[in-house]
Amino acid sequence: MENDADNGRSHTKQIQQHIKRINDNQMKKILLSLFAIVALATSGFAQSWNMVITREDGTQEAIPASKVKNVKFEMADQNVSQVIIKELYNGGCQPDNGGRFFQMDKGFILYNNGNEVAVINNLAVGIISPFNSNADSKWLKNGKLVYDGQGYIPGIHGIWYFQRALVIQPYSQIVVNVNGAIDNTKTYSNSVNYANKDYYAMYDPESGYNHELYYPSPSELIPTSHYLKAVEYGLGNGWPLSVTSPGLFIFQTKDVTPHAYATNVSNIIYAPGAAQNPVNADLKIPTEWVIDGMEVFSAAHLGKNAKRLPAEIDGGSVLLTNQQGHSLYRNVDKEETEKLTENKGKLVYGYSMGVTTGDPSGIDAEASIKNGAHIIYMDTNNSTNDFHERKAFSIRGK
Repeated sequence: MENDADNGRSHTKQIQQHIKRINDNQMKKILLSLFAIVALATSGFAQSWNMVITREDGTQEAIPASKVKNVKFEMADQNVSQVIIKELYNGGCQPDNGGRFFQMDKGFILYNNGNEVAVINNLAVGIISPFNSNADSKWLKNGKLVYDGQGYIPGIHGIWYFQRALVIQPYSQIVVNVNGAIDNTKTYSNSVNYANKDYYAMYDPESGYNHELYYPSPSELIPTSHYLKAVEYGLGNGWPLSVTSPGLFIFQTKDVTPHAYATNVSNIIYAPGAAQNPVNADLKIPTEWVIDGMEVFSAAHLGKNAKRLPAEIDGGSVLLTNQQGHSLYRNVDKEETEKLTENKGKLVYGYSMGVTTGDPSGIDAEASIKNGAHIIYMDTNNSTNDFHERKAFSIRGK
């Protein structure tokens, strides 16, 4: 009996020690969650319950339980401005045995360009109207963008958004597949293998983006939590990221989810003189929401390209020769990268993957990263200065 009592006391002590290890924030989450569960489960008594929130300054806010639909905890935004578009691959590649080029393998890379963790809630991806830089645009009047200086840009056709807060470690990246989240190299050796557990994929057939050639079932290696969701307000069953000259941007909605904002018809706009139908529908996206953007011009239409992104987002452009497997890659900020003491002896020079002039820094970023270096990329909000055309998408290992 004495041994049983000792064992009981020992067990009780272990429980007490375990409880002590739960910090205050965890306990707050547990208690709030339990309250929500009880209040929602006993809906018959919900009218008499309040959720009372006490702020740091001691002020309180009472919310009737009957008005509480759900309780969840989200990570706070951190260092959002550090996240940039590092690389875009959208032009397609040549097949192995001749014939039409392959383009259902688009993707891009987001990168944390700073030395602190970046956390972004409600992160979304859009393309600006019109789809191609050489297309006629009703948004352009007398050589000037109608919306320039008006605090918004027109996002065409639909948007994609991350299901949860995106967390990117310092000097790290995430790969986002746009089309064909599979190992495309099995059928096109010049293409891209997206079968990777760390990659993300635009895949949401229920949204209306369900063209099987665009969106085969993603590789089983990609977790479903890494699928981006979509809202389509245009016409068609595939998100039409241009194969020649897109204007790609990432943005963060404020005080509203991307889904709620994009499904609110009051946020749909039309270019002056355009018929108000799904073919011409654009989403009015506040400029202040835009985190980063890049203006791509077609090398095949020199003299016919026109700006779509205003200067406050991108004051320049970068040329793309499509169908050749090329990507558009951000230039290295040589001065800032060389300043990092941890990069001593790790930077690799003699970069040779540029199609024409390449990266002015001369630093081979991918080789340097493999060598353990941290890279800081150019970010002047001008794609002419910030990007160059690269011979291959970097995730191909070249």
